[in-house]
Amino acid sequence: MSENREVILADFQACSGIDDVGEAIMHLESNNWDLLMALNAVMNHDSQQLPSEINPDVEMVEVVEGVPTVTFSSSDTTSPTKDSTASKEKSENPKPGTSHIEVSEVPKILTFYVHYLNAVYKINLSELCTLRDLKYAIFEKTKVGPCEQEINGWKKAPLGNSSLLKSLELVQDNTLFITSKVKTGDSCLEASYLSDRLTRTYILNVRDDVHGKTYNLKYPGTHTILDVKTGVYTLTDVPVRNQKWKGWPNSVKDDEITLAQSGIAFPEHDLSVSQTLVKEKKDEDLVIVESDSSADEAEDAEEFEDVPESFIIEDDIFIDNILPTKFQRLIPENVEDETMGTLHFSEQFEKRYGLIHPEFFTGTFDEAIRESCLKSPKERKLLAVYLHHDNSVLTNVFCTQLLGCETILQLLSANFVVWGWDFTYESNKQKFLSSFTQSLGIVGSEAVRNIDVDTLPVFIILMRSRSTTEIFTIVHGNVGVNELLTNLIHAVDIFQEQKRVDVEAEKERQAREKVKQEQDQAYQESLAADRAKEEAKQIQQQLEQKKKEQAENTRLVEEAKKEAHRQAVQLSLPPEPDEESGNHILKVKIRLPGGKFLERKFRPDTPLQILLNFLIVEGYPTDEYKVISSWPRRDVSKSS
Repeated sequence: MSENREVILADFQACSGIDDVGEAIMHLESNNWDLLMALNAVMNHDSQQLPSEINPDVEMVEVVEGVPTVTFSSSDTTSPTKDSTASKEKSENPKPGTSHIEVSEVPKILTFYVHYLNAVYKINLSELCTLRDLKYAIFEKTKVGPCEQEINGWKKAPLGNSSLLKSLELVQDNTLFITSKVKTGDSCLEASYLSDRLTRTYILNVRDDVHGKTYNLKYPGTHTILDVKTGVYTLTDVPVRNQKWKGWPNSVKDDEITLAQSGIAFPEHDLSVSQTLVKEKKDEDLVIVESDSSADEAEDAEEFEDVPESFIIEDDIFIDNILPTKFQRLIPENVEDETMGTLHFSEQFEKRYGLIHPEFFTGTFDEAIRESCLKSPKERKLLAVYLHHDNSVLTNVFCTQLLGCETILQLLSANFVVWGWDFTYESNKQKFLSSFTQSLGIVGSEAVRNIDVDTLPVFIILMRSRSTTEIFTIVHGNVGVNELLTNLIHAVDIFQEQKRVDVEAEKERQAREKVKQEQDQAYQESLAADRAKEEAKQIQQQLEQKKKEQAENTRLVEEAKKEAHRQAVQLSLPPEPDEESGNHILKVKIRLPGGKFLERKFRPDTPLQILLNFLIVEGYPTDEYKVISSWPRRDVSKSS
């Protein structure tokens, strides 16, 4: 529960006399935490007075149609009883110097006979209750959720859950019929599909038109739209009742509907929120109540005439201008998102202590370390972790005087990344210790864990040294401006020296890296040249091999042709005559190029071509060899 709501709850209990916290919260929630409306709903005749609404001169009565009148007076509050006679006696004998308190009539008790399934439930409620109260009463009887109830049987249909029963023109006994329905926005969803959407996480991109900011909020599908509006209230300080939204589906009419049932886009949905304008003054909202006696009537009239014309009171004094008696914590309790926590911390710090303050880094603790300590040596900065605690007596002086000093702010801005966190709530302290342990180890977290609350706030200075991030010093809140400045300057001097060493080491490392890169580049170039030569050699070998293969193929083709020709000639060659043929046989002797001889017998009338064909058959074709006679010497192959 936020601090503002705690104050409203305390004021409500004090004014209404309701000691039960649960009952008080129920009334406030049913009226959207509107203090005045909640008081009007539960205090039928009583009038209470809040400290913030005391005016010593004028008594005011806010007249709201359909609800009992609540009066505020500088004198002791008079509460009328149910005895109209006693009320009349009081009005006829008013105390001197006070105005008469207007008393509303006793509200009627309405009886409702609620038909649900095969049962009838009897419910008695005051006519000053709202439709929401009736729905909760029906829920207690039937166990049908308020958002799932479809109520029929009205004489005059209610406009919304805040409608008073008195405005619905009801009789003493009323019969209503209840049916269970699916919540708005869920009528088109199958049960299995809805179950799947309930397990999803939605990202809501909420544009804050009041402050010109955009928030990326993550909500599970089981959260309601009211949960979203309440969460936005913690970020923007715009109360739920004053939020004006754009982007919700047109079918959404109830803030109690879940995101899964609302019909918004998944996984991201864009929304915008602004603040409604301040209500215009309504003359009828403020009534000066006069005494019944004629003597006091004239006196009161004269007193009223003495009031300056510039004395204007708007009805919003009872609602929007009720200031909380406590300020909000810098970080809400049980914060889950560190980024949202730091954003809230920065905004609340500025609201509480003014515009002059360090520029706090908004993001997780790990992101702050990366932004400051894990950059290159030239861009590296110190990390100053500011730990706040509202219960420490040193906090206010430290935040206003030390963190408001111009010299300290300049030093922090030039050399530090400042990250803030609030230790007021134990849950937020444990959240930080967990992040601190993950980033710096158990030893570092133990140093923070042992810090005494009485010495808070503190500055924890983190420095990057020899490739490790560690705590350099812890400056406690019980120091003066000069001591804090001295500690910060000492940290900056040590850091600058270490930074110089790291920069030189970085230059040497970069030079080595450059030489290594050049060597690698030369090696790669040489390797590429060798690879190119080898590829060229392989290509040449492939070309030569291809030529050889082509030549071999050509040779084989030629040989095949020759062999075919030889075989054809061989078939046409006549057989060699035998010696039995007598003296009509010629024996031809042919000397070959290698020195060997061929002999064959021919008939005298055999054509010379037969001799040449014989040589072709033996492997000596005429186009390659010449046949020359010994005497007379001549080329006989041409004579054929």
